Amino acid sequence: MNDLYTMDFSRISHADFARVGGKCASLGEMTQAGVAVPPGFAVTTEAYEAMLQHHNMRAEIERHLEGVDPFDIDQVDRAAQAIRIRIRSHKLPTEVETAIRSAYAAMGDDTPVAVRSSATAEDLPDASFAGQQDTYLWVRGADQVVEKVRDCWASLYTTRAVAYREKNRIPHIDVLMSVGVQKMVNARAAGVVMSLDPVNGDRTKIVIDASWGLGEMVVSGVVTPDNFTVEKVLMEIIDRKISDKHVELIGDAEAGEAVEREVPEDRRRIQCLSDAEVVAVAALAKRLERQNKCPQDVEWAIDADLPDGENLLALQSRPETIWSQKKADTPKKTYETGMMGIVGTLNSALTVKR
Repeated sequence: MNDLYTMDFSRISHADFARVGGKCASLGEMTQAGVAVPPGFAVTTEAYEAMLQHHNMRAEIERHLEGVDPFDIDQVDRAAQAIRIRIRSHKLPTEVETAIRSAYAAMGDDTPVAVRSSATAEDLPDASFAGQQDTYLWVRGADQVVEKVRDCWASLYTTRAVAYREKNRIPHIDVLMSVGVQKMVNARAAGVVMSLDPVNGDRTKIVIDASWGLGEMVVSGVVTPDNFTVEKVLMEIIDRKISDKHVELIGDAEAGEAVEREVPEDRRRIQCLSDAEVVAVAALAKRLERQNKCPQDVEWAIDADLPDGENLLALQSRPETIWSQKKADTPKKTYETGMMGIVGTLNSALTVKR
């Protein structure tokens, strides 16, 4: 694989952050550390820069955003929309498109993949960029992968992302976009695990949110998930809340996309993870916290196609940012700013057939 425009996860570390963004750097670190991660590759920031240079887009972007008032949402929206249209209207430079097609072909013909943005400003302690760019699920075929990579680049200029950068005085043109292309998981259950308690910051606890199907139903707040609390030292489940999980997002191989469907009545109100799986998810979070030397916010999935004991996969891990920015004497309104903040941070755009 040519490492200029694409890099396999197995070749990526945090040293490559500037080239692959926070999400892909994390996936590379986990892969190299032996954590079970769906295989894939990053489309590097050099590919994005090559597109900008090839079409002389830098000057055009700066022209559209010159003098924009970040508090005038209509003005921001018009400028952002114009930039997205321009990015989507351009073909990728030949050498960039060839590299993407070659890297995808190495994964196998028509392998279903998730195409996820990985901006260089994501997951920084003082910049809540995560979730401001797009994610596309169950993408199949080289033509679709190339198109969704370009769509991820365009999503660097969503109205929300542009307003955020304007308000925080982050130069737009300095924020670059990598894109992760990762084998799609056939998730029986999935969700989020925090290696501390997001309600009060207690680092002796691990808290898991889980539901049926792909985890986007959890992180977008569509489903009220099952919730488990695990004591971090003894690794024992000390609390559980089982919810009515009415819908799930699953891959439809025939349709070639992720589809939302009603959960059958016999599964809606039962625990979506076995106790052994709950402890395994907690152990994953604990391992990643130790590896990264700080509390982690981890997306995970149980792959229905893999055997028990080998079916827990890490999809993303990043430093927890809610309690790391709070003092010990925070006001009592912690649940709203904690869990709702997490949902807001993780929430991302989806292409879903309803």
